[in-house]
Amino acid sequence: QVQLVESGGGLVQAGDSLRLSCAASGRAFSSYSMAWFRQAPGKEREFVATITNRGGSTTYADSVKGRFTISRDNAKNTVSLQMNSLKPEDTAVYYCAATSYWWTILSRQYDYWGQGTQVTVSA
Repeated sequence: QVQLVESGGGLVQAGDSLRLSCAASGRAFSSYSMAWFRQAPGKEREFVATITNRGGSTTYADSVKGRFTISRDNAKNTVSLQMNSLKPEDTAVYYCAATSYWWTILSRQYDYWGQGTQVTVSA
């Protein structure tokens, strides 16, 4: 059982940076792989980044590769998304999610979801 709460969203200008955080409750955080997804109005939820349970492997969507970095601190039960060089097309609600799979980018295979945090990037 995992409860997730995102924070760190806001309104920024293109080229700026933001760091999103996801705080997890529960005793088994280190057993879950974690991911960030995002959803813009009128669009399907899309994969952004994932990190395996011990942080040994990361995967990024092509649209954010080289700009975003996912990390986790199992001692603090947190996962973060450092977002640099933000673009207007990054505007979306960002969600963190947890899965018992070792690795997956499919939203339907994630078991737990946070409520999301809004990121808005102006031109």
